Amino acid sequence: MSAAAARIVSKAISAAPRMTLCLAAGNTPTGMYRELIRLHVREGLDFSAVTFFYLDEYVGLTTDHPETFRSYLWQNFFEHINVSASNLHAPDASYEETIVKCGGIDLLICGIGTNGHLAFNEPGSSMESRTRIVELSESTIAGLLGKFKPEDVPRQAITMGLATILESRQILLLASGRKKGTILTRAIKGPVTTEVPASILQMHPSVTVIADRDADDGSRLRLNPSAGL
Repeated sequence: MSAAAARIVSKAISAAPRMTLCLAAGNTPTGMYRELIRLHVREGLDFSAVTFFYLDEYVGLTTDHPETFRSYLWQNFFEHINVSASNLHAPDASYEETIVKCGGIDLLICGIGTNGHLAFNEPGSSMESRTRIVELSESTIAGLLGKFKPEDVPRQAITMGLATILESRQILLLASGRKKGTILTRAIKGPVTTEVPASILQMHPSVTVIADRDADDGSRLRLNPSAGL
């Protein structure tokens, strides 16, 4: 899964060195970042002209907190490649304007939450949503308890909105682990609904889904080419 995802990213950068790339944090994309680092070191994959956007970030943590997505991306990716700090953009009050100034997102990489959230767009999020601060669901918070001290567990995040995600020219969805199997099937084969935010990807013309065997819940996922999947 990680190697396949890295090949897609590498091919996109080679074709358009000045592209805009939106990245997710978390366990699922870590192997992809490791493979991209290998391609940079051994094969000269050049990131110097790429503009990067962070998909989301926790609210309320200090910038040097080890569990911020900024820290994750630096430790697992950015510090190992030739990236310019001026080309990194975290979500903030001017995020939407910055995306427009940079020409939009060429390739967006995302995962899927066990409750179907996309970035931190939790169930019930509007399909018209833009970058904003959101309250995390109890199921999402429960999944964070092992990573944080009790007093540090975030309750809010700032996230790219669903409408903004859909404006990306190409989307790569990664899913791994048995806990993702059922919700992944609902997202790509079930009805498009705000109760499963990731299901909006069925509305996008160019989505690639890469899942490991554990994330295939036994239904041997069959995607819908007419929906862009």
